[in-house]
Amino acid sequence: PETPRGERNWDYRYSWIRDSTFALWGLYTLGLDYEANDFFSFIADVAENDDDDIQVMYRVSGEPKIDEEVLGHLSGYEGAYPVRIGNAAALQRQHDVWGVVLDSVYLHTKSRDYLSERLWPVLVRLVEAAATHWREPDRGMWEVRGAPQHFTVSKMMCWVALDRGRRLAQMRGDAKTAARWRAVAEEIHAEVCEKGVDHRGVFTQYYGSKALDASLLLIPLLGFLPAADERVKATVLAIADELTVDGLVLRYRTEETDDGVSGTEGAFLICSFWLVSALVEIGELSRARQLCERLLSLASPLDLYAEEIDPVSGRHLGNFPQAFTHLALINAVMYVIRAEDAEAYARPSPST
Repeated sequence: PETPRGERNWDYRYSWIRDSTFALWGLYTLGLDYEANDFFSFIADVAENDDDDIQVMYRVSGEPKIDEEVLGHLSGYEGAYPVRIGNAAALQRQHDVWGVVLDSVYLHTKSRDYLSERLWPVLVRLVEAAATHWREPDRGMWEVRGAPQHFTVSKMMCWVALDRGRRLAQMRGDAKTAARWRAVAEEIHAEVCEKGVDHRGVFTQYYGSKALDASLLLIPLLGFLPAADERVKATVLAIADELTVDGLVLRYRTEETDDGVSGTEGAFLICSFWLVSALVEIGELSRARQLCERLLSLASPLDLYAEEIDPVSGRHLGNFPQAFTHLALINAVMYVIRAEDAEAYARPSPST
């Protein structure tokens, strides 16, 4: 459960495309490619068996059918209720999924100048899906069960899909496709910068909303805008100052977001590690280092992390251990180390 005796209880026995590619991001940081090859083969397998778009999650066997059911005769850990098996989020429209796949493939392809011929047609389908559907509302990265919205991060991730797709097309020598995808990417970028920002110059959860969302920390990390952009700085600092409890980052404030579920949740650890990385990007190295050290101190006795943490008690909540938390940790630590190295290199040598 995400909160003791709460109803935010989900069946996690599946492979989320997004979560897995976030994990590959961390492995890429460490120079590990083998796991990426295997996961890209998994994506090709499930895509070839799916006449429509890829789902956001699959069974580990690759089967797409994941019906959700409530077991009303049971209660969960410490009285958590309801107990669910299956996960209805598998049927949601979550438009970020195309971008996370394309970004991961691009990262690994540019480092070794190789792209599987089997995978390319799958990637073309994903980019075309982003180009077709980016104007539509969706359920967002956080799989809300409330009304679909024009989530800012979903639009941004559609831009990522088109941007990485056109880069891959260029690498393959397909200038015509690259130009077409680039034009769509520019259209998405312009709309997000127009409609996704509030009067303070802060990116918000969805068009017309005043709510903050921690997923927008990805704006500088994925290159949507440079870290020096005032809107990026304003967004990162607003999240750091207004979307935290005792310094730890919430995904969003549940009282401000119609996510279709009652109750509260803990601070999201992946978001807290994203904040470390984003603070480094905007030049707040001291603040980033302080938060990183705090997060490292919150690990379990086995140095593992859950999905969430109670910012007051330090109790780990939700899925445990959570893969993408650990990989976000790796990225955050590497951001701090590289920034410290750059700072030391730029420092004048003491006179002799």
